[in-house]
Amino acid sequence: MSHEQPDQLPTDQDWRKTACILCECNCGLEIKVEGRRLAKIRGDKQHPASAGYTCEKPLRLDHYQNGRDRITSPLRRAEDGSYEEVDWDTAINEIAVRLQAIRNEHGGETIFFYAGGGQGNHVPGAYGQSLRAALGSRYYSNALAQEKTGEMWVDGRLYGGHTKGDFEHSEVVLFLGKNPWQSHSFPRSRPVLKEIAADPNRAMIVIDPRRTETADLAEFHLQVRPGTDAWCLAAMLGVLVQEDLIDHEFVTEHTAGADEVLPLLSRVPVREYADRCGVSEDLIRAATRRFAAAASATTYEDLGIQQAPNSTLVSYLNKLLWILTGNFGRPGTMYLHSSLVSIAGGGSGSGTRPTPSRARRAAALAGAKLTTVAAQTVAHGVPLAGRSPVPDGVLNALARTAVDRMAPMLSGSLATGVGSKGARTTPVTGAPVIGGLIPCNSIADEILTDHPDRFRAMWIDSSNPAHSLPDSGRMAEALRALDLVVVVDVAFTETARLADYVLPAATQYEKWEATFFNFEFPHNVFQLRAPLLDPLPGTLPESEIYSRVLRALGAVNPDVLARLRIAAGTGRDAFALAFFAAAAADPSLLGQAAYVLHETLGTTLPDDARTAAFLWGAAHMCALANPDAVARAGYDGPGLRPGEKLFDAILAERSGVTFTVDTWDDVWQYVRGKDRRFTVAIPSLLESLGDLDEAPSSWTTEEFPFVLAAGERRAFTANTIIRDPDWRRRDRNGALRISPADAQQLGVETGGRVRIVTETGAAETEVEVTDTLQPGHITLPNGMGVDDPTNEAGNSPTRVGVALNTLTGTRHRDPIAGTPWHKYVPARLEPLP
Repeated sequence: MSHEQPDQLPTDQDWRKTACILCECNCGLEIKVEGRRLAKIRGDKQHPASAGYTCEKPLRLDHYQNGRDRITSPLRRAEDGSYEEVDWDTAINEIAVRLQAIRNEHGGETIFFYAGGGQGNHVPGAYGQSLRAALGSRYYSNALAQEKTGEMWVDGRLYGGHTKGDFEHSEVVLFLGKNPWQSHSFPRSRPVLKEIAADPNRAMIVIDPRRTETADLAEFHLQVRPGTDAWCLAAMLGVLVQEDLIDHEFVTEHTAGADEVLPLLSRVPVREYADRCGVSEDLIRAATRRFAAAASATTYEDLGIQQAPNSTLVSYLNKLLWILTGNFGRPGTMYLHSSLVSIAGGGSGSGTRPTPSRARRAAALAGAKLTTVAAQTVAHGVPLAGRSPVPDGVLNALARTAVDRMAPMLSGSLATGVGSKGARTTPVTGAPVIGGLIPCNSIADEILTDHPDRFRAMWIDSSNPAHSLPDSGRMAEALRALDLVVVVDVAFTETARLADYVLPAATQYEKWEATFFNFEFPHNVFQLRAPLLDPLPGTLPESEIYSRVLRALGAVNPDVLARLRIAAGTGRDAFALAFFAAAAADPSLLGQAAYVLHETLGTTLPDDARTAAFLWGAAHMCALANPDAVARAGYDGPGLRPGEKLFDAILAERSGVTFTVDTWDDVWQYVRGKDRRFTVAIPSLLESLGDLDEAPSSWTTEEFPFVLAAGERRAFTANTIIRDPDWRRRDRNGALRISPADAQQLGVETGGRVRIVTETGAAETEVEVTDTLQPGHITLPNGMGVDDPTNEAGNSPTRVGVALNTLTGTRHRDPIAGTPWHKYVPARLEPLP
């Protein structure tokens, strides 16, 4: 390993455009580079979504770019457990041989992929999917599977896509387990919160056991007991129905199954449920009436309830609030949206897509008419000159069919149903696969067994499961039990320390990169970020790492790639025809679309943007799925012209592009239910709702009387891609927050130390006493507990703060989605001298 960072003085010292990578907003930034330092950082006023806004966190991003534990050479584990540097060719060839051996002996489905890093490192997922397709890997996961899969499951059954709210224009906003003052998640979050709080005609409702910064701005704070959100929301829905506050016209015209839902809600014992959740009945009724009376209302749920008891049920009840009050499809309400690339449970396709039968007929017609073209282009490599002999309509139909099949392949780590080939449960434990993701709580159980279908190898890209998953000690044990572990990362992480091979990646500011968290309406925005620096010597962008492995595997016939390269050199029209014809002749190419495009079209792109080649397919996918919205954004024309224009704009516009412009009039086109109706009756969740009368609402015990919320967002915490603790100006060690009553009982003060113990582990931490917490409720921040090199002289790493997942476990999990209870961990505290 090497921590040396050679000087590199770029000739252009002006501000360069990029984006933040610390939350899903990905606000546009401008950065001035000095040598290899991100010396000055400010918001990009030309960014079409954030418009110059940024919080304080990205101002410290140089601590990510120049972290002290970067690796600059491939590493191979030696027999004694130490690591030795090897050259790239050796590492790639050895990995390819070992992957092939595992596939040949046990099947490609035993090679498990876990990937997705930070909030902006999404491009590698597309290339990872190409490798998965080449190996026949079926199973995949990432951090979304311990956060969002319950909500995804509910979204899929209600309306088939991802919803978000027009918070900026909403009269009433409800935040559920969400503190956007710190976690953001929508553009200009803090200014929007201030505007709502300052307007006497608007209101904010917060449901949270902690008095957060957002709760301090709210008109209504429903400070529930930890873990009782389901009873609070059920009581609100009971008020809606029992006081007849629902929008009957909306429910009649736009929902199916309400006749099963409303009678159940009419019997909710509001007063009893208010007592269960610890919120006064009067406050629940007042907040519900305000929500129902508003001309427009929105809700936002987040990890505070998605990693807590009854999380999937709570997601369902939350969405019933805005559905039953008709808050959809108007300014200031909820919406479904377009996507450049659809993520798990995410963006909706257009209602103008052909039905499956029409798509099949179009594909058959196009395939028949392109038989000769395919033979010319693929078998003989004859580039086509002049006007295409294939009518635009036929080529368009073939492109649509190919792009539809290519969609999950291009998004890789974020796609719905990524390469699952019909898998609905995991091979060993039978856990449900939601959005193509297996539950994180199940991963160790899929390895630590003698089951013949157990996972034998794990490819880990820009992720740190040995630190970030519940019961990290058992996860580390599982990694040690595998036949092969390959880690791709910028740093020597806790997971890298358990790998057989560690491949050093370029940082997010040393390569072409993007995020697919594109959730806005009516103007949806995508930004392709150009590199600010060359990759640190010895490191490679992930797209090149994957491509080298795929070349070593001989994944695609080199002659096919050569012919497509010739077509790409002739021009984009010729390439489009050649690519879609090649896919018609060999549909398996679509499984490796990103790699094929990288090796062919990528060689012709300006500014060495080869990594971005797969976005050509994404642009066509978006244009074909959302023709009217893409045309409104300025990308129009016959045939494949809109997709080509959009791709060119993505490559050229450094501040990002508006890729769709929707209207409220056609928002229903994104609803995938029958007759564009919301299917509000979900039997399993209605059963859970009916069982709330007898269900437990507390899981603490005499041995573990406290509820630990593991992963509180604070002003100076972020995801663990910033591993250098020096970036935190305050609360460097991540103190345990505790109520004054509990502090007095334990005899501790701010700055004192305690030992926190759970059924999984224990840790020592300093204390911060705060009146924002209820007695019995304690919190630790996210982003802490990673190993930090103390200096560049090679001293042993130290750990700053508590590694949360030494305390969390896998036993408590949501019964449907399997998401862990990170925000409800029974614990006890022991004062330290």
